[in-house]
Amino acid sequence: MNSNAPSEVHTPFETHRHDTARGPLAAIDVRPVKGRRDLATFVRLPGDVMQDDPQWVEPLHLERRLHLTRNPALDHVTWQGFIAWSGDRPVGRISAQIDSLHRQYHGADTGHFGMLDAIDDPRVFAALFAAAETWLREHGARHITGPYNLTINEECGLLVDGFERPPSMMMGHAGRYYASHVEAQGYAPAKDLLAYWMSTHGVNFTPTMKRMVTRWRERIHLRSLRRDRFNEELDILRDIFNDAWAKNWGFVPFTDAEFRELGSSLKMLVPSELIQIAEIDAKPVAFIVGLPNLNEAIAPLHGRLLPLGWLRLLWALKVRGPKTGRVPLMGVRREYQHSRLGPTLALVLVESIQASLIRHGIEAVEMSWILEDNAGMRNILEHIGTDLYKRYRLYEKHL
Repeated sequence: MNSNAPSEVHTPFETHRHDTARGPLAAIDVRPVKGRRDLATFVRLPGDVMQDDPQWVEPLHLERRLHLTRNPALDHVTWQGFIAWSGDRPVGRISAQIDSLHRQYHGADTGHFGMLDAIDDPRVFAALFAAAETWLREHGARHITGPYNLTINEECGLLVDGFERPPSMMMGHAGRYYASHVEAQGYAPAKDLLAYWMSTHGVNFTPTMKRMVTRWRERIHLRSLRRDRFNEELDILRDIFNDAWAKNWGFVPFTDAEFRELGSSLKMLVPSELIQIAEIDAKPVAFIVGLPNLNEAIAPLHGRLLPLGWLRLLWALKVRGPKTGRVPLMGVRREYQHSRLGPTLALVLVESIQASLIRHGIEAVEMSWILEDNAGMRNILEHIGTDLYKRYRLYEKHL
């Protein structure tokens, strides 16, 4: 949160729309987040907006506060949150942020919005975007993309299809009305991010895929993450990821601090065999990470660990165990992506993680997210028995 944000940013909007749960709305006033009390309101607000959606999974409030205050990405991201108020009732929120690392790769006039949640009222969305865009203009931004919470390497994209299923961990959820309100503010689709659902027992390679794997299998060596050399292994994963994704739309590299923060979570939550590394001629060239779907465990907690939520969480993780998972990270070095070894490496990794997930009792996984124009990976997933079940959208606007 940018403590130097102008405190005088207030955006009043008169509205006579009626919220069936609370009655007519008073004037809408948008104010910047300042201090711990505002931050707590900012973190809790999505739960109030989405409480009647049966698919909504509320993130842990503690985790969200840490994400916004102690995130290593804050070394290169400056952000300001805004809350829309109707009288003494918070009815919406948005963040505006400048990412200096993104600007190095995509231009000095870029800026972003994120953390978007609001009731179904066009005036609330208009007021929130007006405040965010004012702040972004003041920070030199003219090309706006989002939503990013807070970067492209974290939760991003607005759900536009697939509302019938709950989100997997580190993926967002939204009301069906969000997209139309965003587009009404002049934002156009920039890129779609896709999520595929895969039964761990339902993966079937085509005959062509089987021949590819058989042909190259002897050259590809697979291994699990080595915990006794954990920091070295993290460096390998980060190097592969940043190389593999370097030419993709919107790419911003993971910094060392960001990946080490991610690594601490992986070390605590993920068995070693759910992180598979592929080597060719003793050189690591590709990897895949599978995660238990923590959203299964936190869904009943409604964001709160106290007074007994932490006991429920431990029971759900250690005793029952999630039955679903997510594959959030995968990468093949660029030198192999346009060769016959590229798709073979991807197939071997999918086959390997499938077996590991089954051994850990995970029955299905989300493969996400996949760029809509990543034809190679989409072709693989759509031919091995996965279903395209969710679509997230990134928007852009030129101020």
